[in-house]
Amino acid sequence: MDGTEQVAVVIDVMRAFTTAAWAFHRGADKIVLAADEGEALAIKACHPGWLALKDGAPVSGFNLVNSPGLIQEADLAGRTVIQKTTAGTVGALAVVEAKLALCASFVVADATARALADAGADSVTFVATGEDGRAAEDLACAEYLDRLLTEDRLDPGPYLHRARTSPAADDLRNGRRLGAHPSDVELCLEVDRFDFAMQVGLDEGMAVLRPLRTRPEAVSAVHRAR
Repeated sequence: MDGTEQVAVVIDVMRAFTTAAWAFHRGADKIVLAADEGEALAIKACHPGWLALKDGAPVSGFNLVNSPGLIQEADLAGRTVIQKTTAGTVGALAVVEAKLALCASFVVADATARALADAGADSVTFVATGEDGRAAEDLACAEYLDRLLTEDRLDPGPYLHRARTSPAADDLRNGRRLGAHPSDVELCLEVDRFDFAMQVGLDEGMAVLRPLRTRPEAVSAVHRAR
């Protein structure tokens, strides 16, 4: 990953881009991605009405926690969220200038594949972010997305099993990650829970993530072409 990718998909299953998808489902207008806590708080200081979200334990100045289980009941209608996480947002910032940069997890898998098909992408760089690119759940999701582009019917079961039995899932289930909810693991494994992809790009100098609606027939068209 050197910043020159034309099409990139940044994956953080547990939990950045599952949480982001839930934030959009709960009405968020956009998500501004921050590199670190200092930048997140600086952005918030310039935009007092925006809500700041981080991973780990709650911290003064931040309104939300990077947990799908904790955010699924939040009322975010029309709000802007500033998201800072250890892995996911850092990975997205690295490819924000790509021609097409998507952020993904299992909950938006099919919509992400449709967005790639819509774009006519013939070469895709998948960026697994957790554990310095070695996270089992992110690698499983990347392989699942890659195969979705070439197969009409694909059983997500084996990929979800790899995610469910990953060290990250075990850490979440056993309370070794702060700012977690008991339902986080299962929420992260709800494949195709949402019907939108998530695209990140630069907007007024900030990396901004927004939902991207796609054509239902897009992936089928790619299958036929191949």
